[in-house]
Amino acid sequence: MDRKSVIICGICFLLMLAWGPLVNNVLYPVEERKTIANTNRVDEAQVDLTGVTSEPSAAPSLEAGGSPVPVPEEPQLAAAVRDVAAVTLDRETEFALYRLSNLGGGIELVDLLRYPNDTGCNRSGDESRPDSQFAQLNPWASLPILGLRLGESTRVVGYAVDEEADAVRFQATLESGLAIEKVFTFGTNYLVHATTSIRNTTDGPVTLPTQYWGIGTSTPMAPEDNGILMGLMYHDGDEVERIKESWFANRTLGCFPGQPRTNFSYGETPVSWGSVDNQFFTMALIPKQPADSIVATQPPLQFSESERLRYTIKKGFHAELGYREQVLQPGESVEREFEIFAGPKEYNTLARLSSQFGNELDGIMDFDGFFGFFAKALLLSMNGLNGFGLSYGLSIVVITFIIKVLFWPLTQASTRSMKRMAALQPQMKEIQEKYKDDPQKMNRKLMEFMRENRVSPLGGCLPILLQLPVFFGFYTMLQSAIELRGASFLWTCDLSMPDTLFVIPGLGIPFNLLPLLMGASQIWQMSMTPPSPGMDPAQQKIMKYMPLMFVFILYNFSAGLALYWTVQNLLSIVQMKLTKNEPLPVSSGAPSTQRKRKPKGKRGRPGL
Repeated sequence: MDRKSVIICGICFLLMLAWGPLVNNVLYPVEERKTIANTNRVDEAQVDLTGVTSEPSAAPSLEAGGSPVPVPEEPQLAAAVRDVAAVTLDRETEFALYRLSNLGGGIELVDLLRYPNDTGCNRSGDESRPDSQFAQLNPWASLPILGLRLGESTRVVGYAVDEEADAVRFQATLESGLAIEKVFTFGTNYLVHATTSIRNTTDGPVTLPTQYWGIGTSTPMAPEDNGILMGLMYHDGDEVERIKESWFANRTLGCFPGQPRTNFSYGETPVSWGSVDNQFFTMALIPKQPADSIVATQPPLQFSESERLRYTIKKGFHAELGYREQVLQPGESVEREFEIFAGPKEYNTLARLSSQFGNELDGIMDFDGFFGFFAKALLLSMNGLNGFGLSYGLSIVVITFIIKVLFWPLTQASTRSMKRMAALQPQMKEIQEKYKDDPQKMNRKLMEFMRENRVSPLGGCLPILLQLPVFFGFYTMLQSAIELRGASFLWTCDLSMPDTLFVIPGLGIPFNLLPLLMGASQIWQMSMTPPSPGMDPAQQKIMKYMPLMFVFILYNFSAGLALYWTVQNLLSIVQMKLTKNEPLPVSSGAPSTQRKRKPKGKRGRPGL
């Protein structure tokens, strides 16, 4: 790769970084984007109170096996509660402040008292929301947590409120004669216990339509939040399943557009719990009796005019647990109990609740699969070191150092093998030249030669392969580690976000220093690595500048991940320098080959 190719690759790399801001600022000026936003804004007068527009059909009712059933007619509100005035009341615990509303009869908003709305970084919180200084769950949603939807009804029921000493009670009676009651009791560890009852108050049988109990609506925490970290999860009795934006977008291979999906529905097996979440917080609904189904939509968030222009994500994830329709005889009632968790995705808390309820609630952390084991171990190690007084940034550095020490013997053996490989390259090139017309024999002779000299072509790759699970474990852990939210280290004010120092004027590109240091240290490391035998100079230069691609991929990832990789690169460089100064171990390489040739000459002389 000549100088011109390097320059072209560098320009392409910069264009990849600048493409998004260039499209927004050059092709679509600010004034034009405001016009487009106002034109595409959903008219709130055309949206039902549940956030479901009248055009798309709601999720189908489900009977046994998940098959659709005829849609019941929309229930009407009883005259006594049809025109009930909006009432909100607050209940505060040690962990959260709950705002309840009689419109929908549920929890309208949750303020998490231990987590600030703004972490002190311009990319970590919404400073323009003075209504709360705490992180909020279910804002901009049109249906409260545990709001009840009957059948395909999109109306919100108005409830009468009875505030008791240790509970809040909502009651309403529909014109069909069904009386609904909900009682909320507030506990610890972000838990709320709810008991519900639906009773037939008439003298004849009444059909109770399919009941959908609202889990909540997942919303972004800041204008720059990434929608890829939002979604919904549920436990189907066997394992935890996750639905993200990609499922609704229905893109082939994540790139090619398809017909977007508007509704998600699952009802093949009983659902133990369902949740909606963003990067750090979650709302989970845990029924005492497993639900028959879970349904979800992506309703438009009820932003104000200014919020709609600033927030990248315009839709949330709204999910509900469903129970099949049934016929209630006179005086008969259906009672259900729920546990509501609205709080941080903190592994220790979720693990305790999972053990308490026996339903794998800690699966919300998404620490499943092979890499999940490493993610749990790394998170527990990081929290343990923090418990000894180390900051989370220093904890990541110490963990990286410990991992490097554990892999030190293997990496050292690999480096020595690569040095021997480099020393044997002249002989290997001779073999390649000698058998260039017979590739199979050439490869066989090369393998025999490397076995005789105790070197392996995989020696340089093995340590990297063994450390990949650790890297992906870090990546998985840092995506949802609430502990890193707002944790500062050196110039980084929030390790869970990119370490943006400033935004390049005119381009709108953030200047993130840690990924650049990571790329520079990796290029330095690659320049010190002996080239593999048989690799031509062009391939060697490609491998040398390959780290630039990783810089592009990880540029906007969390600073914690870039910190880990940068420290790991620097420690690898130190180890390579120490190993480089060691004398090359004596092997049966070139000298051995020469000794084998001398006896042939002696045998060829007559008389000796």
